[in-house]
Amino acid sequence: MCGIVGYCGARAASEVLLEGLKRLEYRGYDSAGICVGSSGTDFELLKRKGKIRDLREIVGKDVAGTFGIGHTRWATHGEVNDINAHPHTSESGDVVIVHNGIIENYLELRTLLEKTGSVFQSDTDSEVIAYLIEKYYSGNLEETVRKVLPLLKGTYGIAVLHKNEPGKIVGARNGSPLVLGVGNQEMFLASDVTAILAYTKNAVYLNDGELVTLTSEGYRTFDIHDTLIQKQVEEIGWELEQIEKKGFDHYMEKEIHEQVASIRRAFQGRLNKDSATGHLGGLNMLPYELLQVKRVVIIAAGTSYHAGLIGAYLIEKLARISASAELSSELRYKNPVVEHDTLYFVVSQSGETADTLYAMREVQRKGGRVLGLCNVIGSTIARESNGGVYLHSGPEIAVASTKAFTSQLAIFYILALSLARMRHLSVEDGLRIIQALEKLPDHIQRILDQADKIEELAKKYHIYNNFLFLGRGLNYPVAMEGALKLKEISYIHAEGYSAAEIKHGPIALINDTTPSLFLVPDDALRDKVITNMKEVKARNGRLIAVAVEGDTEVADIADDVFFIPHTDEILYPFLMVVPTQLFAYYCAIELGRDVDQPRNLAKSVTVE
Repeated sequence: MCGIVGYCGARAASEVLLEGLKRLEYRGYDSAGICVGSSGTDFELLKRKGKIRDLREIVGKDVAGTFGIGHTRWATHGEVNDINAHPHTSESGDVVIVHNGIIENYLELRTLLEKTGSVFQSDTDSEVIAYLIEKYYSGNLEETVRKVLPLLKGTYGIAVLHKNEPGKIVGARNGSPLVLGVGNQEMFLASDVTAILAYTKNAVYLNDGELVTLTSEGYRTFDIHDTLIQKQVEEIGWELEQIEKKGFDHYMEKEIHEQVASIRRAFQGRLNKDSATGHLGGLNMLPYELLQVKRVVIIAAGTSYHAGLIGAYLIEKLARISASAELSSELRYKNPVVEHDTLYFVVSQSGETADTLYAMREVQRKGGRVLGLCNVIGSTIARESNGGVYLHSGPEIAVASTKAFTSQLAIFYILALSLARMRHLSVEDGLRIIQALEKLPDHIQRILDQADKIEELAKKYHIYNNFLFLGRGLNYPVAMEGALKLKEISYIHAEGYSAAEIKHGPIALINDTTPSLFLVPDDALRDKVITNMKEVKARNGRLIAVAVEGDTEVADIADDVFFIPHTDEILYPFLMVVPTQLFAYYCAIELGRDVDQPRNLAKSVTVE
């Protein structure tokens, strides 16, 4: 959600801020604004409801300033309008702030300030921060921010300017990410490295409870007690070209096609044919510790949760270890039983998902060992977990996740193979799985080469308002993920079910205006899924199937079929999900949707 950009240097601050905000559009937002200044001049504040292009219309070339802050807002308190857009100022205008997160006690603080005569301009929770800083300003901005932060309950990533201290930005973090970019005689502050990648590859990641002061000359990191904190400067591993569209119409289209390469990267160096097993560096666990694991719990949200469901199913099937997937938003509040012989995995593309992060901390508080699976190097989960694995899928810009999902699957398959080989899986079976895994990128390329067939299906079916996605076993979560993708970017209502469950309620929805999309791999449950297809057909339901090449029986039953290559029966989730991603994408195109930035959604959900 929300994005922050700050700049101190010699460049035109407005251009740096606007470019940074443009890079953060993928996070989801509904308004944007910037504030710039120069030594001895007043701040120039410009903000507007809508997109960055709308903001650019009111930012003229004469907007001077060599330092400033910018923000993209995703509304939580107050409607979407120009007034509620960030940045916000204090009553006098001397203090300017941008804020990501939620101030839970803002009504209490606002009431106290109003009793002393303050008059607020917006309906946001964020505005109270500017008013408090003005109220307690001591002539030293760092000292004042340190004094105000203990008054705030909730989460925040903030950047603050004061008219009396030109060229200086003070930032603070508690539960909402902030990263510092170190340049040559210029400094950057952002909520995401993509905002600063065009200017520097040197980054400093703030932890919760840390503050930073930056000027064009350098930076200082410290805590609320003004204790200096020495931070390591890390190199950003992504290249600028990775966050460009590279000839594709949309980031989502590009990222679907990048799965051939991202899956190869996920497997690279992690499959060992000599011992027919997998290896994941970074787990920080010795073999005997892995052998002592009696249970695995996977904690995630959204698309990552669907990957976790497949991971749990696979670990039980191959390694014969009890495994389950939990929604991170629910786990934290149910007082989970945390056991010493249970291994916990938290899964998040961004590594900043608030629910997952809080669930991780709750499990750690109770003594659990938590390993992280995330894509963003230096993210909070990567730094706070007890070990873990990077996906290496590259930047994922589209709000709807695609390549991160299949990269997460790749890691779970390697993990399951490794655990299984330590227990009951034979060398022959391990080698068979590895050989099949290595063929997956080529199989996916064959599917992508037939994308035009999925596009034709979308042209035929995008007119329907309701869909059922149905699968069994490992492909049941794929059905859930396919339905989620269709909902996310086309706004068509869709539900994912186990095909076996349709008789327990959903079959009541079957008619000729509610198509059913069946996933029919060549596995032990194929015949049962075909029976379910016949039940839908008997009730005049429209049938789409994703089936394996040569399956004429499915072709005879379904109204439309898309064929995928044959693979090992446990690997079909990789091949089944790609057609559903393409189907959602092309339906959204037919309906004229904003594919990369669907309404009301944010890429990284950093508030509860």
